[in-house]
Amino acid sequence: MAKKGIYKVVFMQLGEIYEIYAKSIYQSDMYGFIEVEDYIFDQNSQIVVDTSEEKLKSEFNGVERSYIPINCILRIDEVDKKGISKITANDSAKVMPIINPLLGGDSNKKK
Repeated sequence: MAKKGIYKVVFMQLGEIYEIYAKSIYQSDMYGFIEVEDYIFDQNSQIVVDTSEEKLKSEFNGVERSYIPINCILRIDEVDKKGISKITANDSAKVMPIINPLLGGDSNKKK
């Protein structure tokens, strides 16, 4: 079991980069996935509302656990405190998903 902490998970989904915070991250029993549980969103009511965090709150509302493909994960950090969850557009060609032959992405496979 993962030790207690706060984790920042950065992953790609549908051409956007998601940055979320969670209390629990595990290697899934489903091959090639990680499990993310106990999402943390800002509970403080503020006058200025961050629309990307509100979008994430509504997207993950009622979600108990997410299974994220390991090849979509860009980074996982253990942090001291929660930051702002956000979704950003992937306008940069610097971020490219990695094709992993172990996960069925062998592009050199002979037919």
